[in-house]
Amino acid sequence: MKRPLFFFTLLSLLLLGLMSHCLMSWAWTAPNCTIEDISLLPNIFHYIPFCPLAPGPHIFASCSNVKHLAQTLRAVPQNIEALCLLGTVPILPADACEHFPTLQLLRLQLGTIRIISGTFQRLNQLQHLSFEHHGSCCLNLFLPPDALVPLRFLNSLSYHGYCLKYSQNILLPISLSHLTLRHSCLTELQELQGLFPNLVPGSSPTTSPILAPFLEVLDLSANLKLSRIGGQALHGLQLHGLKLDGTPLSALDPLGSGLLHLDSLYLAGTGAQKLPGNVTSYLAFCVLDLGRNQIRNLEDGDLLSCHSLELLSLHDNGLQLLPSSFLSALPQLQRLNLSMNKLGPNLVLPEGLVSSNLRVLDLSHICALPCKAFSFLPQLQELWLSGNNISSLSSESLEGLMTEDLRLDLNWNQIKMLKPGWLSSLPALTSLNLLGTHLEYVFGTQLQGPQSLSHLQLGSSEMLEIYPPWPPALLSLEVWAGGPIQFRVPSGEPFLFLENLTLQTTYVLLYLDNTTVHFPSLSHLILRGCYRSIFSSLKHQGIFTQLPLLEHLHFWSDHDDADNLHLFGMSRLRVLELGDLWFFYNTRPVQLEMLLKELPQSQVLVLSNLKLRNLSVSSFTGVGLLQLLLLSSEWALGLDSSLQELIPQMPLHVYFSNITFTCQCGSWVGPWATRVPNTFVYGLEKSICKANASDYSKKPLVSFLSGHCPHDPEFQGFLIITLVILLTFLALFGYPKLLYHLRTLFHAWWWKLGGQHSRNQFHYVFVSYCEQDQTWVLKELVPALEKPLPDGEGLRLYLPARDFGVGQDRTNVTATSMESSRATLCVLSCQALRSPWCNLELRLAYNLVAKPGTACLLVLFLEPIDWRQLHSYRRLGRWLQKEDYFNLSQGRVEWDIFCEQLRKRLRKAGQERED
Repeated sequence: MKRPLFFFTLLSLLLLGLMSHCLMSWAWTAPNCTIEDISLLPNIFHYIPFCPLAPGPHIFASCSNVKHLAQTLRAVPQNIEALCLLGTVPILPADACEHFPTLQLLRLQLGTIRIISGTFQRLNQLQHLSFEHHGSCCLNLFLPPDALVPLRFLNSLSYHGYCLKYSQNILLPISLSHLTLRHSCLTELQELQGLFPNLVPGSSPTTSPILAPFLEVLDLSANLKLSRIGGQALHGLQLHGLKLDGTPLSALDPLGSGLLHLDSLYLAGTGAQKLPGNVTSYLAFCVLDLGRNQIRNLEDGDLLSCHSLELLSLHDNGLQLLPSSFLSALPQLQRLNLSMNKLGPNLVLPEGLVSSNLRVLDLSHICALPCKAFSFLPQLQELWLSGNNISSLSSESLEGLMTEDLRLDLNWNQIKMLKPGWLSSLPALTSLNLLGTHLEYVFGTQLQGPQSLSHLQLGSSEMLEIYPPWPPALLSLEVWAGGPIQFRVPSGEPFLFLENLTLQTTYVLLYLDNTTVHFPSLSHLILRGCYRSIFSSLKHQGIFTQLPLLEHLHFWSDHDDADNLHLFGMSRLRVLELGDLWFFYNTRPVQLEMLLKELPQSQVLVLSNLKLRNLSVSSFTGVGLLQLLLLSSEWALGLDSSLQELIPQMPLHVYFSNITFTCQCGSWVGPWATRVPNTFVYGLEKSICKANASDYSKKPLVSFLSGHCPHDPEFQGFLIITLVILLTFLALFGYPKLLYHLRTLFHAWWWKLGGQHSRNQFHYVFVSYCEQDQTWVLKELVPALEKPLPDGEGLRLYLPARDFGVGQDRTNVTATSMESSRATLCVLSCQALRSPWCNLELRLAYNLVAKPGTACLLVLFLEPIDWRQLHSYRRLGRWLQKEDYFNLSQGRVEWDIFCEQLRKRLRKAGQERED
């Protein structure tokens, strides 16, 4: 008999697996999760919210509303490199992420959480681990001492918004280089010794230091309760960088802290009113960030101990005056940030080669430009002068900037006209930014002087006219204008080397000298607000007709119709983003397939606010290499049933963002959900549908499909035939328990197929029992109480094994079912008392007893039990009456008498509830 039993058990499991597809509402591959390969579309964050990621990992998953961790992680592919989890998970179990051997970054936003030993086992490649809570109050984090030991290659560890007072002696991996405790409950620096005994050498007599000699960065920013740095708390520690941004320090004592080495100190937003001279005199570090403080003036004595600085930031301090010896006191300085101050004409940079090492100088938003300020800064490579009300520039004002690869930023100034030859003194200029100006005309002769100008940004609040000649070495061009942009293009090939082009405008006018403009090297094209005729095939209208090397096209029109839009000559296009176009204009639809048929190499397709009206299989004809499809901001979108033909070639990633569908049935949705396990779908379960234009009900699309649309008849028929045959064999061979389970499964599936749910029906009694007592319940109790009229009472029992829907939350369904029943019957035995679910159901039941009008509680003892083993047994005794207990242990009560007493009590419970 063992062989037949094994055979039927195997068939049962197979049938259960097949039917689970039907019982799930819609089995999307990763519900509430977004799976993405960032190498396909780096700017996908503009369309779909993701958690921030560290540079490096490409394949990542971001899951929100996580409550059941194991269920969520089962839907995530095992080859991901970064994982973000947002939700509420009280305990992170052992080997929680064991199925992700390539995971490099793990970011957890799970509320108050307890980590246990072994949680991070088998994460051999994890490099970044972050615990985050972005709220006003800190949450508790429980971390055992050995939790991080398995992470041999962990590079950065971050705690943000968590209090670690319940976690002590946490051993840090030897590979750790960045440690962050931001917005925590840290009050004294000495607490670090108790938290991380191997952070500071010799802090614990029982733990030898295992960290590397140098910790790259210790970030203690935004710790509002930390006011002092001292007390030998960091004795013997050698740091490259210490960040204290946003921490209101009243005292900073590096001598008292015990630090042996420090390269960089970050004190932005700490309320400092002067340079910390005691720090710089003791630790000859290279980087000092004092941005967003209250340092109004600097005196000569403040700089005596800063001779080793290579980077100094005084951004946004309200600084009004610099001493004349400012740069001479900083001979090693390479980067200086004086932006957002009130220096203006008071800024005088000294004469003479006193700062020949200065490479980057930021003077943005200081209200004015000092005269001949840069004559003696020959090594300067970057100069930032944005937002300074500059109206004109001459070659004399920029004289002295002689270094190679010079970058000049003049954005957001009041420049109305460029003087001829103003760049003649900058032959090595490679990058020029002129966005946000009031230019009306730009002549190529005004840009002459630099021999290697490769990056150019031009912007105007009005219309902008651009005339040749163009810089011959131009690689990147960005033009922004509030009105139309007019290009004058001469004969020849002025854009021979141009690789990146961005145009932000309302209209582009092209004047050609009897020639066609060519972009033979263009690979990335961004067009925003342009009229669709920019791609017209008509002479003197189309500009971008032949782009043989173009790989990425981002075209956002200004709600223009898509008629006569053609994308020719883009045979290598890999990424296409289209937005704000009308594909259905004046009842004359434009077929999407006509636009895409010339793009056979496309791998990424983004369609936003195109008024497509309907998608069918013909829409994607010719794009067989598609790996990512993103639909955004569409209203009343129809999904044609012909889309099921795309199932074998469905892209790996499909995203729906802010989509309103039409409420219609299509047989392709179910097969897509159940037969394409390698397609990751995002957003469809959050989408809504409308029956017509006046429908404002915001009905979820998935609920509509589940409740109104028929299921696949062939698949349903196969399941019915298989189930009937299997039940017949089981009945013949006599396996009542297995037969009952399959009958229960068929019962639930039949209700689901008919669009109904058995859990919504009224029940007389909710029966709680453990698995070991199930045979007695099914053979003895259920037939006695559910016997139909007139021989029996015809009571309807609620049995979890029979009436629970597949995929439902058991706790929520249990509580709801108890409230809707007339009585709750708890079948108790020694095995039941050891069952966590039975104990939970018992607690839920007697919590409901105190509420008037709710179900009564009945207790049935199958064997002798000590009352003191029951949870809160004294409270239970106060609420229960003598007639609420039934004792079948040791055969004390005749079966017929017991059944009659139980039926009588249930009838009374029903009357009490009705009253």
